Amino acid sequence: MAPTKAPDSSRRSDRSRRAILDAALALVTEVGYRRTTIEGIAARAGVGKQTIYRWWPSKAAVLMDAFLDLAGRSAEGVAAESESAGEPGEGERAPGIPDTGDLVADLKLVLRATVDELNDPVLEAPTRALTAEGIVDAKLGAEFVHKLLDPQLALYVTRLRAAQEAGDVRADVDPRIALELLIGPLMHRWLLRTLPLTHAYADEIVDYAVGGLAPRP
Repeated sequence: MAPTKAPDSSRRSDRSRRAILDAALALVTEVGYRRTTIEGIAARAGVGKQTIYRWWPSKAAVLMDAFLDLAGRSAEGVAAESESAGEPGEGERAPGIPDTGDLVADLKLVLRATVDELNDPVLEAPTRALTAEGIVDAKLGAEFVHKLLDPQLALYVTRLRAAQEAGDVRADVDPRIALELLIGPLMHRWLLRTLPLTHAYADEIVDYAVGGLAPRP
């Protein structure tokens, strides 16, 4: 008689984690952050509350990991699209903002991708929920900045410093402040819904910002 193969606990854990993360995102999209509960996530994922508490200490921690996972998958999708469009493949280009030597074109490419992400129905609701909750929950807000925003902002700093070295940006410009000229208007329009968030608007932000950062004659 052939021996019975033991269940693969790691695969089972991966499936449970995925179900929990997907359930958390679905609930925060449907009912909002405040009405999303551990009990609701557990029921939606088909697991017990104990399973969730084994890996996460709170609802906020679950949703943070779910959002980071979603953002990571979205970034992988953008990278895959870039490769299929004929851009250098994985292993041939370092992660970050492209550096083609054309600062305006590189920034427009990235800001357009950001517009697409912010307008994506799958990403929009959880992004708004966590952003809003982070304003009133200082701990959650700090974690959101540390885990998600800071690594992304660092990419802008790196690209702007390269532009300084190339002579495309004034040497006296602080890249950390300069990047806010790009990101700030985009987030303001998206958060407050003042006007539509479009590629054309992203392009104008880049043109205005880079015009102000360029070396003076």
